[in-house]
Amino acid sequence: MVAGFLALRLYAVLGKRTGHEQALPKPSEERVAVPPAQRTIDQAPEARDINPRVIETGAESGLKAVIAADSSFDVAQFIDGAKSAYKMILEAFWKGDEDTLAWLVEDDVRAGFSQAIADRKAAGHVLENRLVAIERAMISDAVVEGKSARITVRFDADIAAVTRDADGNVIAGSLSDAVETHDIWTFARSLRSNDPNWKLVETDEA
Repeated sequence: MVAGFLALRLYAVLGKRTGHEQALPKPSEERVAVPPAQRTIDQAPEARDINPRVIETGAESGLKAVIAADSSFDVAQFIDGAKSAYKMILEAFWKGDEDTLAWLVEDDVRAGFSQAIADRKAAGHVLENRLVAIERAMISDAVVEGKSARITVRFDADIAAVTRDADGNVIAGSLSDAVETHDIWTFARSLRSNDPNWKLVETDEA
């Protein structure tokens, strides 16, 4: 999974979990690279570029603006990559894998994750969480602001979560009973940059 995701140049990333055990820190930034698009920069966005199944009401006009400003942007590929990133970031946080988080997030976001991981270790807690399924990933907002584009994605997922103490005893949760989670992540990218990577700039609960 990791190798495959790197091969895609981390073309999408997302999420902050809500709900059970230890909450994710709140900040931001993550990378998302978008594969080359089929259309030239001179072409206006067409209806086929906007898939209503992955876009909430009100986001379509913003996405058309993003597509018009960035000919490399592809909605479907962005969503697919976002799902993969969501899984990777959550799993890295749950495992306390700061090396993986280091290349997935920017320094200020990494600091938030690192503090949450440190607090967890200090309490002697270990998470045994599993992402059961991403039920839905929808673009809820998109906007072009000056030289930058921002895209917000809502994730609805089922997560099985268990927290154990230092002795291995279960103190919260159950791996046999998944919990519904609803997360909102916002990504931004400079439209003037040759770098195709997007950064996660905001996380929130739905």
